[in-house]
Amino acid sequence: MGEIVLQATKICKSYTNGNHQLSVLENFSLSVEKNDIITIMGQSGSGKSTALNILGTLDQPDSGSLEISGTRVNNLDEMHLSEIRNRDIGFVFQFHHLLPEFSALENALVPAWISGNQEKKNDALILFETMGLLDRVDHLPSQLSGGERSRVAVIRALMNQPKILLADEPTGNLDEKNAIKLIDLLGKINRDFDQSIVLTTHNPDVAAFGHKQFKLENGFLYE
Repeated sequence: MGEIVLQATKICKSYTNGNHQLSVLENFSLSVEKNDIITIMGQSGSGKSTALNILGTLDQPDSGSLEISGTRVNNLDEMHLSEIRNRDIGFVFQFHHLLPEFSALENALVPAWISGNQEKKNDALILFETMGLLDRVDHLPSQLSGGERSRVAVIRALMNQPKILLADEPTGNLDEKNAIKLIDLLGKINRDFDQSIVLTTHNPDVAAFGHKQFKLENGFLYE
């Protein structure tokens, strides 16, 4: 067994809606090793985003445990969670969440600025070149195509060399051509940087990208 970068054990999560309690995750357990690509397929509303938010410490489970790089994070305060989130976890969201008034390069550098590292520009430029975006560094998000915005979001997620990359429906807003390009790009990142990736999708073709493939249904995770 390789290095474990993330271990979720028996995670449960439910929400209360009026008098009704909706169970979203039931004993969700997942082990992610270094260099793993794990895909989780599920329909809309199956709990994929909730699962990734908990794995990324953006949300707390009702019960169960989560370890990131050997550190149990359940009972950490928000300051320590923020440190782990910014150091060890990269996020790619379906809607990218790029800052509209920042250039592509500035958007990519935000995680480095948050961590107090002002010397990451050259690293960022290398990633922009790797992803074929060197001529787009000064463009605003509104001047980029959907595929280009998704690649900038990936660069931003990689800026602090995270232990794990969490991608929530990253191809959801892309046409088929750009979706294939993004999946190919994530595969290259996995190979070139030994990057661990957990990706959610509703698309069986995208799910097939995973070294390990799971399905989330009725709150339960199945292999």
